[in-house]
Amino acid sequence: MQSIKLNNGVEMPLVGFGTWDVRGEEGERILLDAIDEGYRLIDTARMYDNEEIVGNALRRSGADRSEMFVTTKLNRPCASYEKAKAGVERALELLQTDYVDLLLIHEPYEQAAEMYLALEEALRDGKARAIGVSNFDERRYDALVRECSVVPAVNQVESHVYFSQMGLRGHLGAHGTRMQAWGSFTEGRRDIFADPVLSRIGAGHGKTAGQVALRYLVQNGIGVIPKTARRERMRENRDVFDFELSADEMADIASLDGGKSLFGWYQAKRKATTTNRRHRT
Repeated sequence: MQSIKLNNGVEMPLVGFGTWDVRGEEGERILLDAIDEGYRLIDTARMYDNEEIVGNALRRSGADRSEMFVTTKLNRPCASYEKAKAGVERALELLQTDYVDLLLIHEPYEQAAEMYLALEEALRDGKARAIGVSNFDERRYDALVRECSVVPAVNQVESHVYFSQMGLRGHLGAHGTRMQAWGSFTEGRRDIFADPVLSRIGAGHGKTAGQVALRYLVQNGIGVIPKTARRERMRENRDVFDFELSADEMADIASLDGGKSLFGWYQAKRKATTTNRRHRT
């Protein structure tokens, strides 16, 4: 497994395991399988309501805590300084650990700046090894950077071959922030596994379209956190470091980028923020 170095020197695996809909006993089994298959980055969040089973799986796996990289995110119920502080403590309790490796604000809430103060405090106190944000566009990221003392180590955003956000990646990189992708397989919004361009390129390397889609991101220095319940797919998603895409192949994949979110997330959030402001005035 290859890793990237964050702006404070912490090493983060380039490929991790996402848990956005992993629940219950079956979820614990899936997580144990992922750890057994070599995954060392586990991505969870308060919004997913599964930090407890992640903690259970980490404990049951017998993996050394120092070998694992655990990410969690604070959501809207933690949207203040005091609530974020309490959210950190609750996350550590559920995850059954003294620290998380990466602590993020899940969305660009209006209280993000004061929430981030609590994240900076967690970093100083050793309760987080690195801190950052998720789903922040360039404008919101810049606004936070102007106010914070610690530049975010990571911004986790929608990124896939149809909406890679390479411009945002470059902007973040200029400030020392790494981009990490969610939705790398589009969560069913496009049939990425049957994409003819990805399939053609994959055939030339003995790889699947999915592996090519992940390789395109990691070759651009973007971390990925795909999720699957199947062991064979876990192995496939992890096995993207033994081939390299050529410049022509990278250009062909880049041509798939439509420059538009498949989730409508950014447009929807921007509209909701504007509406809320109107209601308050």
